[in-house]
Amino acid sequence: MASHAKTLQSAYPWTTSPFIVSAPMRLTANDALALTVSRTHGLGFLGIGNVLSALPPFLEKVTASLAESPIPNTPSDILPVGVGFICFGIDLAAALATLSSAPVKPAAAWLFAPKEMKDFADWSRGIRDATAGKTKIWIQVGNLATALEAARTCRPDVLVIQGIDAGGHGLEHASSIITLLPECADALSKAGFGDIPLVAAGGIADGRGVAAATMLGAAGVCMGTRFLCSPEAAITNGYRDVVLKAKDGDTSRTKLWDRLMGNWWPEEFDGRGVLNDSVWDDEKGLPEEENKKLYGEAAKSADGWAGEKTRMCAYAGSGVGLINEIKPAVEIVKEVTRDAKRFWKEDSSTSSLNAKGQQSDI
Repeated sequence: MASHAKTLQSAYPWTTSPFIVSAPMRLTANDALALTVSRTHGLGFLGIGNVLSALPPFLEKVTASLAESPIPNTPSDILPVGVGFICFGIDLAAALATLSSAPVKPAAAWLFAPKEMKDFADWSRGIRDATAGKTKIWIQVGNLATALEAARTCRPDVLVIQGIDAGGHGLEHASSIITLLPECADALSKAGFGDIPLVAAGGIADGRGVAAATMLGAAGVCMGTRFLCSPEAAITNGYRDVVLKAKDGDTSRTKLWDRLMGNWWPEEFDGRGVLNDSVWDDEKGLPEEENKKLYGEAAKSADGWAGEKTRMCAYAGSGVGLINEIKPAVEIVKEVTRDAKRFWKEDSSTSSLNAKGQQSDI
């Protein structure tokens, strides 16, 4: 997918290969995180989610930071960050008015979770009109059917293929990017949409995952959970500690968190988070009203993160076991970039040896 990677680097000329993206985690992916990733030759997204009022101050902070320290190779008519929208939770007209009034437009808009699939087309068309095409359209999908439908109705600039290993919200019924990504790539190409770059998301936390995703057909790679353990991410220290301590098997997908917090999501979505007493008590048969009461009490105690145990929701992906320390976002991007390039080089060397008739280890 070298041509797709070049397409992304042409659209976002401050970036390099591999194309690293930080996910628009709701109110966690702030201006500090997004800008740091973009300053390290990636593309950082602002996570406003369904809180549109967060967007103007985020954009103001980004603009002020860039005025003091511009990012080289950034076009003058865009901000080198993207914005993530949870579509079902935001009024489209209000979102378009906010984008239209922005003096400089964000480089990309990441669209996720519409009430209906047709809403993606309205959002795509509206944003393109409101920003005179300066803001590119990214659409997150979690299965083949929605990937094909989004490609057909919206012609997005990028499709984000999210596997079931991702933290936070995603489709309840999905597969991992190991199978989903190449299946989508093949089907999109066959349907005449092979020119759309694919960005892989879900379970990727280091250079090995980045290298593997590109081999599966990704032009770029998105990480969310990995950046939770950066000081730039806007989460509590307790939340960060929970993620650091979690290992393989410590996360699960469930709709329980939304019920306990009183959040509404479309029926097809659930969320992956770190297992704790809220989930285990639910599995043991604790009445949900009692669970809600305990959750509310925990939320009032030290921001909900008191003691070794907590009942609070800590959204995180299945790659938590690969994250063992807190690192600045700049170091995370540099590390995964360096490691991915090393794995690419090793793969190239192995392929070269095999082509010369050497015995393969496999």
